[in-house]
Amino acid sequence: MRTLLIIARKEWLDGIRNRWVLAITIVLWAMAVGLAYFGGVTSGLVGFTSIESTLASLASLAVVILPLIALMLGHDALIGEAERGTLLLLMTYPLSSGQLLTGKFVGQALMLAVATGLGFGSAALTLLLFTPDLDAALVAHLFGALILSAILLGWIFLAMAYVLSAWVSEKGKAAGASLLLWFFFVVVFDLLMLGLLVGLPEQLDFASLPYLMLLNPADVFRIFNLELLSDSGIKTGVMVASGELALSSTGLLACLLVWLTVLVGLARFLFERSLTRI
Repeated sequence: MRTLLIIARKEWLDGIRNRWVLAITIVLWAMAVGLAYFGGVTSGLVGFTSIESTLASLASLAVVILPLIALMLGHDALIGEAERGTLLLLMTYPLSSGQLLTGKFVGQALMLAVATGLGFGSAALTLLLFTPDLDAALVAHLFGALILSAILLGWIFLAMAYVLSAWVSEKGKAAGASLLLWFFFVVVFDLLMLGLLVGLPEQLDFASLPYLMLLNPADVFRIFNLELLSDSGIKTGVMVASGELALSSTGLLACLLVWLTVLVGLARFLFERSLTRI
């Protein structure tokens, strides 16, 4: 455990030194506050409209930003050590491959969680300070759920980055594969779902199609946050089909945890296999 914590601390300090935590915090804060006050500018409205529309827009935009940040953060975590020649040196120490991977993941996951909490948390405080008629309990509930689910989403895509980093043989390939992975889960998957929902013959049973959305953690994140909102009219596109899912908020969080557990386990398996080829 002590060895694991040393590695995690080293990754955390690297993140502080490279200003990752500060950069992610500022991006998320600016994104949340900007959406709150300028989200209705296309309709000729400037200023805060409603907490529900703000959270719906924020959940949709977070799906784009957080996975990209997590993939950028972790894509070279393992293959980068190999290319720099430090991986072989680390493996000469009394350190198992599982401890190395887990320590690096814990350090970067903590960095991502702190930045996400600070970014969205400071945005919630900003809204409460400049919009005094807001219900503080409602804001705390909705932003608390957003922060929890956003942290899990970030960790899932960080684990995906570790899978790629353990699988490929070059850092450049890991970066390219990360972008392709981001593009698939954030853009292509929903387009495929819309094609299935709109383009298939009417005679087919669509009852099971919404459950395909569970194969995309980004969609699970959005469904979780949209289900907490009372205004069903904010659901657009493929999210309309999510009403057919017979899953509670707890079930959706459990689905995200399953994604995380499977991906971390896969990353560890691929990493241990890659060490046998060194």
